[in-house]
Amino acid sequence: MAESLSSLIRAVEAADSAPLLTEAVQNLAAAREAEAIPVLIAALSYNNPGAAVAAVEGLIHLGEPAVPALIEQLDLHNYTARAWAIRALAGIGDPRGLVTLLGVATADFSLSVRRAAARGLGMMKWHWFPAELLEIAQEEVLEALLFVAQQDDEWIVRYAAVVGLQALASAVTTTYPAWRSQIQAQLDQMATQDPSAAVRARVWLAQQQLRVGAATPKVTDTSSPLTPTDWQVILEGLYRRKGQERLVLAEGDPRRYHELAVAIAQNTDQP
Repeated sequence: MAESLSSLIRAVEAADSAPLLTEAVQNLAAAREAEAIPVLIAALSYNNPGAAVAAVEGLIHLGEPAVPALIEQLDLHNYTARAWAIRALAGIGDPRGLVTLLGVATADFSLSVRRAAARGLGMMKWHWFPAELLEIAQEEVLEALLFVAQQDDEWIVRYAAVVGLQALASAVTTTYPAWRSQIQAQLDQMATQDPSAAVRARVWLAQQQLRVGAATPKVTDTSSPLTPTDWQVILEGLYRRKGQERLVLAEGDPRRYHELAVAIAQNTDQP
């Protein structure tokens, strides 16, 4: 580990006031070094929102290398740290966080966590998904975001759902045009019926940008770092979610998922 990074970590550990801790975490996050991930993860559990925000931003910039440690954080009993970890996962868009974000967006008691999850769901790294899994994943995201847009009592969460729906609509324009039409119908309804002026304004912006085909960010990381085991875990998580939502054999036939798992493993093993 470089001496400069060691000094940044020591500054975090030695900080004896909230402002000093926030500054130290900000400096460490700005270094964008993978070796800083454990310390940034630890900062999520401090009773210091400023430090936690800085840590989340740093973890999002680091991206995929931070995901395993963030997912491990979700199993701990510290809800505050878990909430910040979910925000980081949402910002990274790694498929390994998909099932967690689906559950959080529709059921978490914290509006700020639901908001982060709803926004993050629409911005998954869809270009990483194997073709065999993409449809199932995007269908689950569509259903979750429509639920949030229609049912969540907090305007800021519905606002985030609009952002997620806009991103998803752009992603499915050519592959699933019927889903795009479903999203547009939901936006049309919200444009006149949502009680929040802020949400209606965001709906209008989404409609305008979808109408003109606003440019999507250029994809640079086209090669997925996920393993066949990762995809298997994601698939099983989606299957469990489907089983909890509805007991319809055609929707959740275990044989269908077994065949998908085999196909995914075969495709991702090829050079």
